[in-house]
Amino acid sequence: MSSGGLHNCRAQQRGVVLIFTLIILLILTIGAVALMRSVNTSLYGAGNLAFRRDLMNQGEVAVANVIAEFKTGDLSTSGSTLNNVPADNYSATMLATNTTNNGSYSDEGVPLVLLQPTLGTVGTHADLQGATSEVLIRYVIDRLCNATGVPNSTTCVQSTSAPAGGTAGNTAVVTPPTATVYRLTVRVTGARGTQVFLQTTFTRPD
Repeated sequence: MSSGGLHNCRAQQRGVVLIFTLIILLILTIGAVALMRSVNTSLYGAGNLAFRRDLMNQGEVAVANVIAEFKTGDLSTSGSTLNNVPADNYSATMLATNTTNNGSYSDEGVPLVLLQPTLGTVGTHADLQGATSEVLIRYVIDRLCNATGVPNSTTCVQSTSAPAGGTAGNTAVVTPPTATVYRLTVRVTGARGTQVFLQTTFTRPD
């Protein structure tokens, strides 16, 4: 074989190796970019989850505030809950909630006064300050009744379940007191307008 033919063969081999090297480098680059995007997505998701959990924890401030109102505050007596108390964000009747496209009430159940404050006068109490300056907490309490005044089984959602247990051999039948159901809905607003909604129900003997 002539020296010229040997030189051309080696040049071709080096060219093929260079092409394969570039292809492998391209694959490694794509893999590295995909890995970085996956890591960034995971970190972003974890950050959002932690931020959401923090807002939910700060929403417990409203729960503590409502418990205080019903124990020793303006709403501590049965008579104080018969009518609306706007200063305490309390409605003696069930508030309208967010609706679906067909106009019927949805299962989401967020009171409209928390979504569009101009629709009602219940939520007039100033927002509560969260643990951090950029977090604001607003809540409303509504009694699950369709009329103000003294609650009854016709106008209100009430619980009449007897407590579990009892005394063996006791033949006396004791009628348990009725307890009207109240709903607490909390809106927690954080940085960049992020919002979390919390909702729970509780009862108090009438």
